[in-house]
Amino acid sequence: MRGRRTGDPAPSSLSGVLVVAKPAGPTSHDIVALVRRMSGARRVGHGGTLDPFASGVLPVFVGSATRMVEYHLRDEKEYRAVVCFGARSTTDDIEGELTAGEGPAPDRQAVDDALQAFLGSIVQRPPVYSAVKIGGRHAYEMARRGEIPQLHDREVQILALGLTGWDGSDPARPTATIELRCSAGTYVRSLARDLGDRLGCGAYLGALARTGSGPFRLDRAVAMDELRSLLAADALASRLLPPDAGLDAYPEVTLAPDLLAAIALGQVVRLRGEQPPAGPDDLVRVLAPGRGLVAMARLRDGRLYPDKVLAASSDGSRAS
Repeated sequence: MRGRRTGDPAPSSLSGVLVVAKPAGPTSHDIVALVRRMSGARRVGHGGTLDPFASGVLPVFVGSATRMVEYHLRDEKEYRAVVCFGARSTTDDIEGELTAGEGPAPDRQAVDDALQAFLGSIVQRPPVYSAVKIGGRHAYEMARRGEIPQLHDREVQILALGLTGWDGSDPARPTATIELRCSAGTYVRSLARDLGDRLGCGAYLGALARTGSGPFRLDRAVAMDELRSLLAADALASRLLPPDAGLDAYPEVTLAPDLLAAIALGQVVRLRGEQPPAGPDDLVRVLAPGRGLVAMARLRDGRLYPDKVLAASSDGSRAS
């Protein structure tokens, strides 16, 4: 670990959410490893893998905020994708081996019309080269060894979908830019593949940018150059969001000191006075006045049952 100047915060004091604008090229793990190595933080994770060729929003959770990742697993995603027609890919994207499609390439109107069939609840088959586990092994590991993984269809939600750009300069291989909002677990590669199948010409994903992940937006994300500068200057804390950033669906409950002490010990406490509504899965955010998030707890029958407890630092800062 690098030496730190007098007065700098200890590495373990870092806690929060960093929204990174991942470029095409590095893996999501590469970004996490960079933050861990240069910040000195022991615990760093991310909130949803992006393929190496994809870019866009990658929420990175630092310190105790890594314990909040599970509450973001159902976050909706937004993407801008380039779909290439007239060929198929072994990986359903630009990185695979391409073979020519069977039928003629479509025009813009045909693609626009075909997209309507993918709105709402649809069934997808994950790509053969995906991180889906089968008997403890990733599908992509099996595919690389020449095995054919048996992947099960899954139901996903396409909440918004539209054609926003068209390049027909090569009539045999036109490309479409589409934007979509979808449920967690949606494979945009599968959507491109299935769109090509529906049109009878073959298609694959040529480029992908995640423009939104739940509450986290690309226009407020930290670019890689800025990230490296922040890390080099030990200034990462200036861009960290609180550990409970984006969890507004879970109501806040602020407790008196004696109840906070009990919650911090993992004890069940009875609320006093008016009861707030509970959020998804009966969860609420437990806050300490002036200190922020202390715990996530389930609110049932006027009692708080700790789900995850974050230790607050002695200087009154957010949990670390």
